[in-house]
This record gives sequence, C-alpha cells and structure tokens, in this order.
Amino acid sequence: MGKTIVVVDDEKEIADFIEMYLVNEDFEVKKFYDGTSALEYIEKYNVDLALLDVMLPDTDGFKMLKEIREKFNFPVIMLTAKTDYMDKITGLTLGADDYIPKPFNPLELVARVKAQIRRYTSYNEAYKGDTEYIEYRGLELCKDTHRAVYNGEELVLTPIEFSILWILCDNRGKVISSEQLFETIWGEKYFKNSNNTVMVHIRHIREKMHEPAGKAEFVKTIWGVGYKVE
Repeated sequence: MGKTIVVVDDEKEIADFIEMYLVNEDFEVKKFYDGTSALEYIEKYNVDLALLDVMLPDTDGFKMLKEIREKFNFPVIMLTAKTDYMDKITGLTLGADDYIPKPFNPLELVARVKAQIRRYTSYNEAYKGDTEYIEYRGLELCKDTHRAVYNGEELVLTPIEFSILWILCDNRGKVISSEQLFETIWGEKYFKNSNNTVMVHIRHIREKMHEPAGKAEFVKTIWGVGYKVE
C-alpha cells in the first residue's frame, strides 16, 4: 500500500467519499468518526497526512490539530463547512498546512493531498545547499532528522515552518521575498493574498522562538521586500 492518510469526519458518507478517491490513487486510508479514536491511532502508527473535519462530536479539529502538532510534523489539511476567514487563520496559526472548505471538488482534494505529501517528503530539496546541518545564532537545524533547537529548546516545527527557517538561514544576510518563499515551499503560483499565508507562518515561527511581538530579532521583516536572517 501507499502512504497512510488519516481521515477524520463524523459524516460517514463524506469519509467514505474521500476514502474512495484516495484509495483509487493507491493511498492507504484510515477513517475515524471522532477525534479521540483518531488520536489513539496516530499515537501508535506512522501517518503521512491527516484530513481533519473542524466539527467533531467529541472535540473540534482545531484542538485535535493542536495536540498533533505537540508531537508530530506530518501535513494536516483542515476540512470544514465554515467559510470564515478567521477559521482559516486559526488553522494555519495552529500548524495546518492547508484548508479546504466544504463542499469540495474531490479531484482538487486529491491534488492537494498529493502536493502536501510531496512537499513533506522532499522539502529538503528546496533551496538545497551543500550542507544538511545549520548552526547559527543559537539555532540548530538538521534536515535528516527534521530537528530544530533554539537556545537549547527543541522547536516542534511543521514541514513548512522548518523549510522557511532553513531557506532564510541558508541564505542569511540576503532578503528572501514572500514570493520566493511561497513559490519554493508551497510550489504554487504567488498571488496577492499568498503574502498573508507566509506572514501567518512567520508569526508562528516567531511565537515558537519566543520572539516578542513587534521586536523580532532572529527573523527580520524587510517591509515591502521580504524576510531575512542576519
């Protein structure tokens, strides 16, 4: 079987629908109708990606996402009937890699799943330098283990967050534009609102590094241009 996808949705018809399309693409699908059962599975077995419904009978997808991000870095895509922009920001801030509102086109969902898994398994090829290890200003990054340590504290980073830090540190002293970051890491064409996506991930990185709001010392914003580490 192929990569393992965990699908969490309390609407059985939707879970079955998603499973049918993913299995046709040679993914192994594990379906759950509540968050507790899904988390128990994730704790015991290897998972390559999770599709989480926001509204669940025993919890909500955001709480579940938060628990996953405390230990795991695999991609997470949020599924929801809600179209509130703040829900999307909440998901991205908590570490979601993508966000798909219901109803969705199943072919688009499959394409996004494939894109996230491709990024997760090959992110270390993006902006590839000569080194697989970076140590700079108290930050240690190791590609092979996806490990990040800052001032002695281990950072639990999503693949996207790790890639952003790697690119900025590997090009320290240079300004990397939001467009460069987005098109390199997300692998998609950059549009105006793509900048918001990059900003959310930068903010999340700063929070994990305990950088005070408005006084970032490690990842600096060059207004109207992009970001840099120096």
